[in-house]
Amino acid sequence: MRLPKRGEKGFTLIELLIVVAILGVLAAVVIPNVGRFIGRGEDEAADTEFANVQSAVVAMMTDNQLDQLPADFVDGTVIVATGNMSNFPHATAACTTVKIKDPDGTAYTASDKDGYILYRHDIKSDNGTAELVNYVATEMTKGTYYVDKLGTVTQDSTGYE
Repeated sequence: MRLPKRGEKGFTLIELLIVVAILGVLAAVVIPNVGRFIGRGEDEAADTEFANVQSAVVAMMTDNQLDQLPADFVDGTVIVATGNMSNFPHATAACTTVKIKDPDGTAYTASDKDGYILYRHDIKSDNGTAELVNYVATEMTKGTYYVDKLGTVTQDSTGYE
């Protein structure tokens, strides 16, 4: 290898080819793995959302002292899958007919919010003035879900298809 003369700058062609070859090998190893991680992340997000919805249903049923959801299901299952947690799992349980007493034993009134739901649930009988309870963090989920009368959630779609 010759020594550079005064004022010469830069890399030789061999040095540049070695750098390009190293970058090519790194790209060949990294790019296939990145694609695999992206798909797995979406699957894990869908699984986590499903687990959160199932846990929220169990917490809502426990807080409201329910061993079953009210009996207006067809064959024990919610008919339409939904991702709207302000209608899930049971938005049609009218106060004073199905929602009779709150966990403290106080009778619900017509001004209280209807339904045993996961988002903005009215757990107290107080003429609708109490803070509403959120069992899930957001009103809308990416996936859609069914629930049976015992509170078992089934995922209809993940929302990541």
